[in-house]
Amino acid sequence: MYTLTDVTKTYVQKKRTVTALSRVTLEIPTGQMVAIQGPTGGGKSTLLQMLGALDKPSAGSVVLGDDKVSGLADSKLAAIRANRIGFVFQGFNLIPTLTALENVETAFARSDVSRDEQKKRSSDALESVGLGERGDHLPAELSGGQQQRVAIARALVKEPQVLLADEPTGSLDESTRDEIMELLEGQWRDRGLTFILVTHDSSVARRAERRLYLKGGVVTEA
Repeated sequence: MYTLTDVTKTYVQKKRTVTALSRVTLEIPTGQMVAIQGPTGGGKSTLLQMLGALDKPSAGSVVLGDDKVSGLADSKLAAIRANRIGFVFQGFNLIPTLTALENVETAFARSDVSRDEQKKRSSDALESVGLGERGDHLPAELSGGQQQRVAIARALVKEPQVLLADEPTGSLDESTRDEIMELLEGQWRDRGLTFILVTHDSSVARRAERRLYLKGGVVTEA
C-alpha cells in the first residue's frame, strides 16, 4: 500500500516559488489500478515521481509498504526503484543499438543475477508480451506498439510490486493503444501489481478501478 500524508512539493522557477503538489493525502491499496488525469502542469508527473521514489517531497511523507520512502537515503531509494517498482514511459526509452532482448536485460544492471538467468528471464518476459520471436530485433525494426511491449517487458522482468506508467499510450494510434492497455491490464491482474498510470486519454482512464484528478497540485477523486 502507498500512503501519502500532507505531501507538498515546491520548487523555484524564474525567481518565484511554484507549488507542484499541495498537501496531498492519499491511500492506494496494494493491487489497485489507478488512473491519474488533469491538465498539463497540474502536478501529475510530480506525483508519479514521488510514488516512484524518484523525488522527495518538500513536506509530508510517502510510505510504500513499511518503508517511509520520503525519508530514505539515496542508495536505499535506488534499491527500491530497482527491485520493487517498474516504470513505463510514453517515449519507450529503448537503447537504439541494443536488441529487444538486450534492452530488457538492461533492467538487471548492477544486479547479482547470473547472465544465464538474466537471459532466461528476459526471454520469458518478451514471450509474456507477445514478442518471443522478436528478441534479436533492434528498436528501429519494431513498430511503436512493439517497442512499448519491449519497454513493458523491461519494466516487469524483475517482478516488481508496483508498475508506474506515464502516458504509456500517448505515442500510439487508437488500435495499438487498446492492444497495449489490454496487455497492461492482463499483466496487472496476472501479477497482482499495484498499477498507477498518468493519462490524458479518458478512454484509457475509464479502464481503471479508480480515477484521480490532479489540478493545481490538489488531488480529488474523479
